[in-house]
Amino acid sequence: MLYFDHNATHPLSATARRAWLDAVEKFPANPSSPHRLGQRAEAALDDARTRLAKLLGCPAEAIVFTSGATESANMVLAQFDDVLASGIEHPCVLEALRGRCLGTSVDGVAELPDFSTGRPKLVALMAANNETGVLQPWREALAPCRAGGVPLLCDAAQWVGKLPAAGLGACDFVIGCAHKFGGPQGVGFVKCPRDFHPLIRGGPQEDGRRAGTENLAGILAMIVALEEREAAMNAASGRLAWREQFEQRLTSAVPGIRIVGAGAERLWNTVSVIMPGTDDCRRRWVVVMDKLGFAVSTGSACSTGKEKPSHVLTAMGIAPDEAGRALRFSSGWETREEDWGHLLDGVIAATKEKGRRPY
Repeated sequence: MLYFDHNATHPLSATARRAWLDAVEKFPANPSSPHRLGQRAEAALDDARTRLAKLLGCPAEAIVFTSGATESANMVLAQFDDVLASGIEHPCVLEALRGRCLGTSVDGVAELPDFSTGRPKLVALMAANNETGVLQPWREALAPCRAGGVPLLCDAAQWVGKLPAAGLGACDFVIGCAHKFGGPQGVGFVKCPRDFHPLIRGGPQEDGRRAGTENLAGILAMIVALEEREAAMNAASGRLAWREQFEQRLTSAVPGIRIVGAGAERLWNTVSVIMPGTDDCRRRWVVVMDKLGFAVSTGSACSTGKEKPSHVLTAMGIAPDEAGRALRFSSGWETREEDWGHLLDGVIAATKEKGRRPY
């Protein structure tokens, strides 16, 4: 089966797997323990923190290791009672915040914050959207936030490991997770101030900002995976050409198909499409693709019954019946150019199936 659901989880890279196994063997002790084995583990943890901070462009003491982006988002948003966020944020942000939403263009680009009607306590703007791959103006948002004295939270989970991390450290808060670029699941980070109040309370780990024994093996595997991706960034332009060629061939071969966010700059690995219309929106395109040997994702739930359409597509002005036909294809670093060609054949085959019945 060809895997095109990397935005959900990127399979563990061979480099990260070796780093994890090596860390389990070399560092069996708790980094908080006072003996030599504990001190060695603590030194490895500090080194990982320094390496990540260098990639982001921020002080090492600003990095706190967590279980992933969801925990990191909840950590930050628990501190603020008035948040201005884009309407296309990941649920880990939208479900945790109390505040208002920025508008979104038809191409899926969030508006820049405007404080003319009042200043929030925090602005939340993701770096790249997980459903559409559309890049967001997080750099441009820094200026109005600085001028207004409002901190900026950037969810960089889909950006980190696909595009250079340099510059993200300028944001007041940055969240990310390892499993989006080939690191292990259950490991992430947040860049935050030293005077940050912990969400998880207990011991004094992470400078008192996040209690609990650190997942050292997972952290070291995450850093190695990220450094591997950063070293391969020059190859991303070629991979963008693969995606663009796929889109051109797809729109020519399948009448009625539409690329979501086609007018915006997007991640090199992500294609979100509205499949051709049918009389029954309960048709599960993702299941059809699965039966044909392709693991893809749906950009939204079907609009009938109790399920709701994607909040991202809704914010872009896409009607519920169209949102119910959305598919997302997301490649990874190990995806080959010919895999995109096979995916094209699979989509064409899916559209030619007879007897459009619900799945």
